[in-house]
Amino acid sequence: MAAPNPYSGLLKKLEVNNQSFSYFDITQLGAKYDRLPFSVRVLLESCVRNCDNFQVLEKDVNNVLDWEKNQAVEGGVEIAFKPARVILQDLTGVPAVVDFAAMRHAVKQLGGDPDRINPICPADLVIDHSVQVDFARTPDALNKNQELEFERNKERFQFLKWGAQAFDNMLIVPPGSGIVHQVNLEYLARVVFTKDLLYPDSVVGTDSHTTMINGLGVVGWGVGGIEAEAVMLGQAISMLLPKVVGYKLVGELNPLATSTDLVLTITKHLRSLGVVGKFVEFFGPGVCALSIADRATVANMCPEFGATVAHFPVDERSLDYLRQTNRSDDKIKKIEEYLKATKQFRDYSNPEQDPVFSEVVELDLSTVVTSVSGPKRPQDRVAVKDMKEDFRACLNNKVGFKGYGLTPAQLTSSGSFSYSDGNTYSITHGSVIIAAITSCTNTSNPSVMLGAGLLAKKAVENGLSVLPYIKTSLSPGSGVVTYYLKESGVVPYLEKLGFDIVGYGCMTCIGNSGPIDDNIANTIEKNELVCCGVLSGNRNFEGRIHPNTRANYLASPLLVIAYALAGTVDIDFEKQPLGSRSDGSPVFLRDIWPTRAEIQEIENKYVIPGMFKEVYEKIEQGSSSWQALQVPQGKLYNWDDSSTYIKRPPFFDAMTRELPAIQSISGARCLLLLGDSVTTDHISPAGSIARNSPAARYLAERGLTPREFNSYGSRRGNDAVMSRGTFANIRLVNKLAAPGPRTRHVPSGDVMDVFDAAQRYAEEKVPLIAIVGKDYGSGSSRDWAAKGPYLLGIRAVIAESFERIHRSNLVGMGIVPLEFTNGENAESLGLDGTESYDIDVPHDVKTGQMLTVKVDSGKSFQVKVRFDTEVDLTYFRNGGILNYMIRKML
Repeated sequence: MAAPNPYSGLLKKLEVNNQSFSYFDITQLGAKYDRLPFSVRVLLESCVRNCDNFQVLEKDVNNVLDWEKNQAVEGGVEIAFKPARVILQDLTGVPAVVDFAAMRHAVKQLGGDPDRINPICPADLVIDHSVQVDFARTPDALNKNQELEFERNKERFQFLKWGAQAFDNMLIVPPGSGIVHQVNLEYLARVVFTKDLLYPDSVVGTDSHTTMINGLGVVGWGVGGIEAEAVMLGQAISMLLPKVVGYKLVGELNPLATSTDLVLTITKHLRSLGVVGKFVEFFGPGVCALSIADRATVANMCPEFGATVAHFPVDERSLDYLRQTNRSDDKIKKIEEYLKATKQFRDYSNPEQDPVFSEVVELDLSTVVTSVSGPKRPQDRVAVKDMKEDFRACLNNKVGFKGYGLTPAQLTSSGSFSYSDGNTYSITHGSVIIAAITSCTNTSNPSVMLGAGLLAKKAVENGLSVLPYIKTSLSPGSGVVTYYLKESGVVPYLEKLGFDIVGYGCMTCIGNSGPIDDNIANTIEKNELVCCGVLSGNRNFEGRIHPNTRANYLASPLLVIAYALAGTVDIDFEKQPLGSRSDGSPVFLRDIWPTRAEIQEIENKYVIPGMFKEVYEKIEQGSSSWQALQVPQGKLYNWDDSSTYIKRPPFFDAMTRELPAIQSISGARCLLLLGDSVTTDHISPAGSIARNSPAARYLAERGLTPREFNSYGSRRGNDAVMSRGTFANIRLVNKLAAPGPRTRHVPSGDVMDVFDAAQRYAEEKVPLIAIVGKDYGSGSSRDWAAKGPYLLGIRAVIAESFERIHRSNLVGMGIVPLEFTNGENAESLGLDGTESYDIDVPHDVKTGQMLTVKVDSGKSFQVKVRFDTEVDLTYFRNGGILNYMIRKML
């Protein structure tokens, strides 16, 4: 178990503002330190500070220090990393709070003090994924959308509000406050923790765009729920020591280019280079010209170019941003002194500070041109000057990421409809139906938000307007955005063009775009039109934004307004006007486009610390609807058995104070026989709840109608729904049955839904296994990809190979990961999944031990148990990580 920190000799004192602080002086580790990328220095400091030779080993410290050699090792070098904090959004955060609430009940039942169950590591949860654009283009849209948000999510919000007062070390930010990543940037980020011990801020979050915080110099990325809960419980997570791509920026952006244009350029460039699983670290003199908001815009899109982080080390501009966002001078001084003392403070204009990188690529900022990305992927950048030609080519191209495969006859399709204003309108391919200024990516950046406001002002002054049927919306990322838009006087012009504020949340960017007029939808469907959404978001995958916008383009807030004014993406802004003035003279986009100098003048005048102080002083209060929510005040949650959203999970029902004896697996049946590359998307419940599914039947039995089913995402706090949605993906290929979420019960031979078969096996007291191919559990880390199989009764998974994090998550749920050896697999061993299996798991099982699997056909074969560390074994012996933490608290 844990031992004293062997690096305590590195502890030093730092005097700041007549106060004395301790810190680990990692610069004493030698010359290798000076060559490390700044992002890797954060990993090294964490390993040094947390080294206990149980979770974090001296070997981990040495492996990070030897990054230059180890980053090139084939297959990677694994290290343990303990982030400084966790950030959650409401859809992914609810299961974590549910688990903590259930752990408290378990501790009480076992005779312990339930108040001891709290996050050990600071955790912040921002409610931002539940609001939808049900109403738009009206002054009361904001209030109406927020009222509907509370109506739909009352149970979840009550539960989270209870959690806000029940748990220590957990801040829950109410709905209507802003988007998680923007609130993180403007308020939650510490940059350096500055109590008695100074150390760098680092964060993992249950949302892929957690990377946005890299723009402020905080190393952070997205993880699955089990990993996040592990960190909240003070545990380390396993990761591969990353390659670090040095991305050198030189030159300056031209006066008409925006940060959005820059990030779309970088996204295309890095996606083409291939940076999946790597860190990207920015350097070079060009970084000096980028504001923190610009850098955050780039870092936000990190998942779209595939890297783990997109890091901008802290420099003088970072400190200026902290002042602007109302962080105290005392706090900023501590940050500066600590980072300089440990050589983690960056001067981008000094090439002598440049570390060693795995590889270096370069971008001249002056080459960036006004751009959008689409129509189906964020990496498919198109220069705006080429947009008309590119869109028309997409209509002709064969079906794919850049094509719709329309026939010559279909190219001229159009349709007309009557609208609520009494007029009839015509639409065709390229017509803009949705135009949304939305998403953390751009709403965090005053330059593009104020730029959009100035463009709107000039458009109105030149007599331009937006067609009434286009669903326009503005969803600011925080209250600060509304504050400076109002103070600068641009809000009336935005509203005049239909960009009324509709809510504070992700909204259109995550598909919460709400309905469009039925007449428009029917016209699009009847005429098979490729109509468009234009949004300032970060993802535009097919079907994500709205079912009726087959083409979706990511764009700066300024271009969102420009295309809304045009009413179509089938336009060449250089040659075609947006409209006409009252005297009939044409108005081109260049006539109303603000320069960077104009925008910066307004930004310098109106984006001030007082705004951030006023907004964030009240952030925990929430709206009147939040304040009116009635919740119990106790430390134990009063579970409502009739709730279909929040349910006490059964993870701890049979738990005892004593460690359970390790049981071998006897007479197991194979629930699923799967091939290669089964992803967490195949395993984990996601999307809408199909009407013929076990989850739908469960909800219908409780009196809900299909329109009330909502989504698996909204019901992540109910294990009965989620277990029924496990392996419910229609694209699942189970060799025991036809493609889809079905399996065969043995020995009856009945084919049924996976959940129903698991239930029958449970009634028969038959343990279950899954037999799978290579790379099992690849894709995003998802907690229910491990929780769901556990609740189905799967005791072990035998795979040809595992995705690294998913293997760890299975162990975290007490499921045994076993690996075929000697190149064997189900096919070579002649296994068809109808056999009965015995797996001898010794009571003193060791890491990497070989075990024997016996089949009732008389065959037997060897598998390697993928308990890779002593920590894995400890979790398994306890029945999982949550059980382990409960026993630690008794």
